[in-house]
Amino acid sequence: MRRRIVSSVCAVAVLSACAPAENPDDPFTRPVVTSTTTTMVDPAPATGPVTDSPEPEVNPLQALADSVANTYGGSVGVAVAGDDVSLVGGDDGAYPVWSTIKVPIAIAAARTAPVEAEIFTPAAIQSSDNMAAESLWNAVSPGDVNQVLADAGVAAAVNTEKTRQEFSVFGQTLLTASQEAQLASGIGCIAGALPVVELMGAINPDQAYGLGQLPGARLKGGWGPSPSGGYHVRQLARVTNSRGEIIALGLTVIPASGDYATAQTMATAVAEGLRPLLDDLPTTTC
Repeated sequence: MRRRIVSSVCAVAVLSACAPAENPDDPFTRPVVTSTTTTMVDPAPATGPVTDSPEPEVNPLQALADSVANTYGGSVGVAVAGDDVSLVGGDDGAYPVWSTIKVPIAIAAARTAPVEAEIFTPAAIQSSDNMAAESLWNAVSPGDVNQVLADAGVAAAVNTEKTRQEFSVFGQTLLTASQEAQLASGIGCIAGALPVVELMGAINPDQAYGLGQLPGARLKGGWGPSPSGGYHVRQLARVTNSRGEIIALGLTVIPASGDYATAQTMATAVAEGLRPLLDDLPTTTC
């Protein structure tokens, strides 16, 4: 610590005390002085007022994803895409979208191949019929589908390479849960999407697990095995809160067991965890 030496001045008078208000220029009143040495220590630097650190914001989606993953094993990713803010909890890795990609394919067909769209879109969306989806895919170009994705705000391209012989080319497109949520949000405002979104509100009951259990759900799901055989479940959905506002969701579920039934159960557990959160989640105007 740095120290400095200063002189203190005190009058020698009848009383040993410092005299008040002497005139140092008047020789008759100026007292006789002696010098003493005093050691002074520099004060500690000011640190400002002490304030409590702000509490970190809690992401309810992270807590929900962790809870379901810890209960069943495996991984969960759940995302919301709102107008002003988006949230994601858990696994936001890019995985095959499976049949959720049928939504932008059907929208592309509505734009460029309306006859085929009218014939094949109901089966492709409501019952996830693969033959109907292939017919739509053959009626459009990959560029048409990519344009739908871009219009919806998703920076990704549909897969065009045959990576797994037993599955569709387009179903192996890689998207994250966040991108699926953005797709669910964006399709509400783009050309050709309205008939497809309406069909998403009337899917077959056996596919209405998971996010399909939430109020006002307009849903498209997809599922299939990884190369190692374990099932993935993907969902995108538009649901409503108690005020009738739209919440756009994306979901990825990968059970540790690899079992499709467990994946369904996990997806529904996520939906039940989301139910009490709906009024506080970001909403979309699209």
